[in-house]
Amino acid sequence: MASNTATLRRLEDSKLKLNALLEVTQAINQNKSPEELLALTEKFLVRDLKIEKIAIFKKNGDWKCIFHSGCDISDCENIDIEKQLLPVKEITSVVGETDENAIRGFDYIIPVTNNNVTMAYVLIGDIVEGEGVSPLIKHFNFIQTITNIVLVAIENIRLFQESLEQERMKKELELAKKMQTLLIPDNNILPSNQCLQVTGFYQPHYSIGGDYYDCIRLSSYVYGFCIADVSGKGISAALLMANFQANLRALFTYEIPLENLIRTLNQRVTESANGEKFITLFLAKYDCEKHVLEYVNAAHNPPVVFLTRDKKIKKLHSSTVGIGMLDEMPKVVIESMKLDQRTKIICYTDGLSELPDETGKEIGTAPIEKNISNQEDIKRNILSLIREENITPENSRCFDDVSILGVEVFV
Repeated sequence: MASNTATLRRLEDSKLKLNALLEVTQAINQNKSPEELLALTEKFLVRDLKIEKIAIFKKNGDWKCIFHSGCDISDCENIDIEKQLLPVKEITSVVGETDENAIRGFDYIIPVTNNNVTMAYVLIGDIVEGEGVSPLIKHFNFIQTITNIVLVAIENIRLFQESLEQERMKKELELAKKMQTLLIPDNNILPSNQCLQVTGFYQPHYSIGGDYYDCIRLSSYVYGFCIADVSGKGISAALLMANFQANLRALFTYEIPLENLIRTLNQRVTESANGEKFITLFLAKYDCEKHVLEYVNAAHNPPVVFLTRDKKIKKLHSSTVGIGMLDEMPKVVIESMKLDQRTKIICYTDGLSELPDETGKEIGTAPIEKNISNQEDIKRNILSLIREENITPENSRCFDDVSILGVEVFV
């Protein structure tokens, strides 16, 4: 009679375990959420096996308790994972342990491994009914197995969601790069007439940056042009530059004085960036009738100027702080030049001047000066510079966006 009873119990236990495995498998195949899979685990361990206290710790970057039943979360938070769990490599009893590292309130630690790496620990307690050994010891391997299946499935769900998020971010970055590129005007629409010729070059780096250049016709004989660079990289830099471009194009008119324009741009950038980023900017206005170049250099790289008749190089150095560096611009220095001869101007971002040469030293403006100091037109000068410095996406020396704006003035 006793033998039959024992046989029936074993059959019931086997049936319970098979049903549990079947239900878990079906849940995984139906793409159930981690919360639903943990609910199934609770059903098997707490309701079916009647474990009164259970906690599951899983590693996801840091170790943390992802499930607990029959105990307060504070009981789990008081466990020193590094000292009390990580040394455990096999199913271990902590019943009656009095060592300072003993886990209070739990009786057994069951490590869960995957590919020989411990991925979780199951802590169970209050399972001894009266004297003697817990009747659940015979189920420990099953507890280990069912928890392993569930936690591996949860980890696979996490990795899949992570890959989806990475793919989403990749597409967003690609879109941001396209949007950033749209800020840069095509050479076909830049001015080219008897007054001046404007040409540009833009090579984006693989990361999202914040370079921008433009040339705007303000009247029949006055043109405005600029080059700018946001501090830092990433989507935030690209968004700030997009906002800056919109503000500049809305504000830059024939009537507005450059100082007023700079101060208003500073206010807009300060409001948008909250002091976290700033923009270096070279902004100029050229009057084709008066042959006067009026400009502001707000902490930007000094454009290189070549006077073709005098064969002299000049640089338009910075005299004003960057846009958004300070809430209030302390001083806006407006400079001006009377151009009495054909003049070539190359504006650039630090992606060009900080290119390392063969020795690792930054090239600075020497290649610009070399390639601009001749009687060829500005477009040929820029093409020559690009070839000489091998400014291509394949060149590993190009670690940043490279932007060049060339302006040739005819007098």
